[in-house]
Amino acid sequence: RRLNVRVNVELLSISNPVHKKDLAVRLTDDTDPFFLYNLVISEEDFQSLKSQQGLLVDFSAFPQKFIDLLQQCIQEQDKDVPRFLLQLVSSAPALDHTPVSLNVVETNPFKHLTHLSLKFLPGTDAEIKKFLANCLKCLKEDKMMLEEKLKKTEEDLTRQLSYTQQSLAEKSRELDKMKNEWTSYTTALSNKHSQELTSEKERALQAQTQYQQQHEQQKKELENLHQKSIQQLQNRLSELEVINKDLTERRYKGDSTVRELKAKLSGLEDECQRAKQEVLSLRRENTTLDAECHEKEKLINQLQTRVAVLEQEIKDKDQLVTRTKEVLDATQEQKVILEESTEEKQRHIEKLETTIKSLSAELLKANEIIKKLQGDLKTLMSKLKLKNTVTIQQEKLLAEKEEKLQKEQRESQEMGQSLRVKEQEVCKLQEQLESTIQKLEESKQLLKTNENVITWLNRQLSEVQMAKKLDSPASAHAGGRAAVSPLSMPDRPSFHTSGISHPISPLYAFQNFLEPIHSKHGNSQSLSLQVQLNSQLLKPSRCSDAHTVPAAGHAANKENGDQLGLESKYFKKKDDSIPLRGLSQNTLNSEYLRPYLPAKAQPSPKAAATPASAYFPG
Repeated sequence: RRLNVRVNVELLSISNPVHKKDLAVRLTDDTDPFFLYNLVISEEDFQSLKSQQGLLVDFSAFPQKFIDLLQQCIQEQDKDVPRFLLQLVSSAPALDHTPVSLNVVETNPFKHLTHLSLKFLPGTDAEIKKFLANCLKCLKEDKMMLEEKLKKTEEDLTRQLSYTQQSLAEKSRELDKMKNEWTSYTTALSNKHSQELTSEKERALQAQTQYQQQHEQQKKELENLHQKSIQQLQNRLSELEVINKDLTERRYKGDSTVRELKAKLSGLEDECQRAKQEVLSLRRENTTLDAECHEKEKLINQLQTRVAVLEQEIKDKDQLVTRTKEVLDATQEQKVILEESTEEKQRHIEKLETTIKSLSAELLKANEIIKKLQGDLKTLMSKLKLKNTVTIQQEKLLAEKEEKLQKEQRESQEMGQSLRVKEQEVCKLQEQLESTIQKLEESKQLLKTNENVITWLNRQLSEVQMAKKLDSPASAHAGGRAAVSPLSMPDRPSFHTSGISHPISPLYAFQNFLEPIHSKHGNSQSLSLQVQLNSQLLKPSRCSDAHTVPAAGHAANKENGDQLGLESKYFKKKDDSIPLRGLSQNTLNSEYLRPYLPAKAQPSPKAAATPASAYFPG
């Protein structure tokens, strides 16, 4: 089996009665606390061990060498085939308090070498108790250290937490301030950007018109140039196609002539081979004609080499002239003559000498003809080379022109696409212009209606003030007080039933002035106008936010806890309140108000507008 064992190596110095040094080695297992083996080696024991195992190290250097061997074993333990092994061998089948030998073994493919073997004794009960006590002591010390570290870390963390909480609170305050600043900054920026956008839109429209005119002019010029270039290129293409057709026809004709010549040359080669065979048979039969046959074979070899050269030259050629046809006819006649001579040789073996002489003369004539053919072929080759160069140049020119055509077609397509994109952009800009014009007209109409409503409301307020002045003795008996503004408008309206004289919102004050209330339970009576406002007809202006306020019919008793139309927080006077001139924040459409007003309260066009002042709570 395989175990993980802890090895402790210590040097013990003993001074009583003689100064000595002992090496103590201890084997333990972390999982098994009763696994304990000890070994104490003195200098005398080391000498016997050195002589037994043939060690070359002194007692002073032995511990370090032993540690080096253990480190090599640790390095090799994870490998599949480790080089160094630690073997713990016991005589008993199990490790049951029996002596054990620890061997450091080096593995080789040839042999297992034991570098060192040490015998360990099992620990007694007292030793095991001491070992366990030491382990407990170490664990307790570690526990104490860890507890102290824990306390320190907890204190540090609590300090850091408090500091971070304080910093978080400060940062949250700074964040709120920054948010407020940011909102104000963003509103200012939005206003600036809206103005800049309007100016830039006007500039963009002007630039767009200029660009459209320039673009149309450039488009017309480019279309004219493009049409001219296309016509020129089409004319050139037609000319080149005609030239190309002529060249292809000539090429096909040359190919056909070359194929015919090849077929004829292959027939001639077959006939030459047959003639060779006949000559060999004649040599065997007639020993006297050996010399002449050798000369004829030499001549035939020369002819074969010349024919091979001709084949290679004919493959490179594309056209042939009428002279080649005449030469071929002559060769065919020679072929017929050769066939007749061979037949005569077969019939008449005795007349071989005369036939061989005739063959030699005919061969000489053939050599002369072949030489003439070679000269003609050379001239043809030079002409073909010239034609090939001309055709290659024309093909290059054609390829270049095709590339130019493709480039121009691509450019025209790109121009068309850009034109379409610009037309779409122009349509979008026109639609935006129309929408902005409609919005401007609507806003102008709203402004006119708002102005009419404001004039009518101011007139009604002036009439109510006059009525208030006439009814001042009746209000004095109720105990109410009304503060009048510099423009003869009551700033704080009095409530006849409860006697409250606090500032209220302008809408509530306006409704209180316009509402005719004939109180059934109270003694005092007041004359005024009644206006019914619908919440859906109120349109907020773009400059300020509108807040809808519920209208109160009449004032309730303060002691009973009833609210006067609004919540109690709206009745408190604020020092930083701003007087509001007119009713520009909540605009009312006069056309919607007219059906709800009495006949006497309809606004006249010639009515004089008197500005009203009221406290508006911040």
